[in-house]
Amino acid sequence: MKRFAPLLLLALAACGSPAAKPSAGARVEVTDPWCRATPNGAPTGGCFVTLTAIGGGDRLVRVSTDRARTVQIHEMSTGGGVMKMGEMAEGLLLPDGRPQALAPGGSHIMLVGLTGPLVAGETVTLALTFQHAPQMDVRAQVRPIGATAGADHMAH
Repeated sequence: MKRFAPLLLLALAACGSPAAKPSAGARVEVTDPWCRATPNGAPTGGCFVTLTAIGGGDRLVRVSTDRARTVQIHEMSTGGGVMKMGEMAEGLLLPDGRPQALAPGGSHIMLVGLTGPLVAGETVTLALTFQHAPQMDVRAQVRPIGATAGADHMAH
């Protein structure tokens, strides 16, 4: 038995952690994805969305798009009376059933190295990768510079 224990441990390690793989039962609801228009020559842009994990907590671990060289999930914090912005290296935690808003002035998706300006009226496809739920492509409407959250009914 002692001879087989190391082999058994090696075999189990090779299987990987089930938590690291997307789960067929995991689901994330996406509400109101949008990006703010940028002026010509702007190197960065911001995108926003509300995410709700359904059927178990999850984590947004990566976002990608062909509209930018790099995409980062950012959080805003205040330290010493100064507002700071930084990348969330672990991604955004999505507690089960509790909407998490990525919104102007708070946590958001930062497009770095834009391939061109984000023009009001067009759409940007964002690929959202989660720890448990399957990857999802969402189409984010580009809103005018100065737009704020909740402006999704502007045309109604």
